[in-house]
Formats: sequence, C-alpha cells, structure tokens
Amino acid sequence: MNLLATVEGFLFQVATALLYPVMLSVAALSIYVVWLLGVLVADAMKRRTRGSAPLAAYRSALAREAATGLPHLDARLERLLQEQELALAAALDRVRFVIKVGPSLGLMATLIPMGIALAALAEGDIPKMAGSMVTAFTATVVGLGAGTVAYLIALKREKWVRADLREMEFATELASRDQSRPEAP
Repeated sequence: MNLLATVEGFLFQVATALLYPVMLSVAALSIYVVWLLGVLVADAMKRRTRGSAPLAAYRSALAREAATGLPHLDARLERLLQEQELALAAALDRVRFVIKVGPSLGLMATLIPMGIALAALAEGDIPKMAGSMVTAFTATVVGLGAGTVAYLIALKREKWVRADLREMEFATELASRDQSRPEAP
C-alpha cells in the first residue's frame, strides 16, 4: 500500500473523529459567550447603581491593611495592589480565551465537514455533501460570532479594569502618604 495514501487515510480518520468534540465545543462556547454577555449586563447595571465592586472591596482591604500599624506599609500596600491587578487580569483572561479559541474552533468545525463533503462528492452522495457544507458554514458563523462578541465584552471589561486600577493606585498612594506623615502633637 502506498505510504502517502495510508497517512492521508489516517489523517482523514483523525479529523473525522474530531468532528463531534469540535462541534460540541463550538456549541458550548456559544452558550458561554451568551452567559458572559449576561454577566456583563448585570455588572454594568450594578456599576451604574452601586459603583465598582472590585474597587469597593479593594478600598476596604486597603483600609484594613493601613490600620494594622505593621512596618513596611508601602511594600504591603504595593503587594495588595499587585494582587488585585492579577485578580482583575485573571477575570479578563476568561474572555480573551474565547476571543482566541472561538474562531479557531469555528475554522476546525468548518474544515472537518468540508473534508467529509468532498469525500461524499467523490462518492456521488450529493445530499450528504450538502448537509456537511451547511454544517461547515454554520460552524464558521458561530465560531466567528462567539469571538466577536467576546472581543466586544473584553473591550468594555478592559475599560472598567483600567478605570478601577487607576482609582486603586490613587487610593494606595493616598494611604501610603497618610501613613508616612508624622502625627501632629
């Protein structure tokens, strides 16, 4: 048997075996993006009425840390700020994951059925070919749509994070300066 034909047959089988996991992943990703969008809307409403929850929590932690009276306050406050920056970045990473993975899964879910469609065409099975092509293009739209919506969510969340971090840095600087001033007699 020809080695190239064996390799091609193996790759076709692997790609075909990936069809269902990839399609399920695209479907799950689209549901996840809808959930992320709902969380964004809920956070926007909370921010409008109550302000930023991460900022409020940080200010409370900052006040507790400053009130301890322990030495090296500047270093402890800087560490607290860095921990909050990491936590905010981790929350953004979930959205960024969808931005990267959504279109990739959509492309995989496009190319796999197209391979199946070409094989069906070679066999003369036009209905199977048409079904595979519909699946391929639908998956492309869903994958790209998930990535696009996630990108828009990330833009809004990054704006909030930048604003919160600016306020956290300001509050940290004020707390640090307040503690370094000698008390009046």
